[in-house]
Amino acid sequence: MEQMSDKKTAIFKSTMELVRENGFHGTPMSMIAKHAGVAAGTIYHYFESKEQLICELFCYAQQQAVAVVERETSVNEPFKACFFKLWMGLYTFYRDNPDLLRFFEQFVNSPYQATMPPLEEDRFYSLLFAFLEQGVRERELKEVSPKILAMLTHSSILSIAKTAASGRLSFNKKELQQIQQLLWDGIARNH
Repeated sequence: MEQMSDKKTAIFKSTMELVRENGFHGTPMSMIAKHAGVAAGTIYHYFESKEQLICELFCYAQQQAVAVVERETSVNEPFKACFFKLWMGLYTFYRDNPDLLRFFEQFVNSPYQATMPPLEEDRFYSLLFAFLEQGVRERELKEVSPKILAMLTHSSILSIAKTAASGRLSFNKKELQQIQQLLWDGIARNH
């Protein structure tokens, strides 16, 4: 990924924070510029429109999640260990980045999502599908569509991370391991 300018990074960071607080419609470009400490014209130097800014920010943020998947699934360990590392890695990433988590949630429930490719062509989900397909091929996971396995896995991660990030409920290490084990027990092939 090419190095981003400090101004573009500030614009992305400000957009995420403001979208979390005000939603997409309540966050005009002028507010983003002011919050980022840049001139309004600077935003338009990088982005032709708010839609382009939001979509590029989604891709930028998603690339960070892609990096977690790549890191946790590229280790030379048994599939089950990689699965648990992947679950914990994504959980930790989302929990520790609540602005990004909220941005993702708003994005996928907005008209902006229609501008993105189908999930089968999405880099994040392609990696997740491929990893879970490997588990099915290696007879570690039940013979179920990787799409179904991915939705179960990712939705559990998102749900627990969102709850933890809200501060309303926390999970200790043992509880997180129990959640992972329950998910694993539901999708693993009985040996």
